[in-house]
Amino acid sequence: MNHHQKNAIVTGAYGAIGRAIAEGIAAKGFRVTLVGRDLTQLENARATIIQRTSNPEIFIEAVDLGLHHEILEFSRRFEQPLHLLVNNAATAPRKRTETAEGIEVQWATNVLGYFWMIKYLQQLMEGSPGARIVNVASYWARGLNLGDPEFESRSYDNDAAYRQAKQADRMLSVAFAERLHSKGITVNSCHPGDVNSKLSNAFGFGGSESPEQGAETPLFLSLSEEVNSITGKYYEHLRPVVCPFSRDQKAVEQLFDLCDQTG
Repeated sequence: MNHHQKNAIVTGAYGAIGRAIAEGIAAKGFRVTLVGRDLTQLENARATIIQRTSNPEIFIEAVDLGLHHEILEFSRRFEQPLHLLVNNAATAPRKRTETAEGIEVQWATNVLGYFWMIKYLQQLMEGSPGARIVNVASYWARGLNLGDPEFESRSYDNDAAYRQAKQADRMLSVAFAERLHSKGITVNSCHPGDVNSKLSNAFGFGGSESPEQGAETPLFLSLSEEVNSITGKYYEHLRPVVCPFSRDQKAVEQLFDLCDQTG
């Protein structure tokens, strides 16, 4: 497959795994747009990726991925055909906080950010041969509470909030896969490797793998010919794994509707 002149977007692109994902995609000749909140870190990531891949077609967009209006504005600015979207951005504040739009930060960034990116960018993917969406989720997933997703009634715990967000990402991937299949867009989710990163440190953990190892499965789903027609699956270590959450079709649809009400 000739990846030259193809456009890719990677969110959370200056984190340990995100930058490794973006670098792997850039190395294949894609025109890559790095998306994240911190402009300085985006600029540093861009310089590093260009230096390592010799691909000058690396661009940056400062977007707070927990804010609906910023994602909507970005989608209106991005006018090129889109072939690959990797939703990777994640955060895990230790105390419950809300965005400027009044949504709990993990739910806004780790779940709704994925949802909004797909919702508003999918039209740019229609008609792009082999268009793919890859949602970086996690095996660390459970406890989704559709009655209290923002921990308004429950006591907030950043680990519990993260696990429910990753469960939601896996379920939303199935919901979007069903909706976008007829438009020629595949949607899959995965667990990346265990990397020592700002995110893992927020839970008090390190990590045993390099960023490049952590990016292997997201890159496999982004680039491999082996998954050309596969959609609606969850992967760990380059292999599909049965996702019990995604089998609950009623809950999947309830989650999709809940997210769709936000924008």
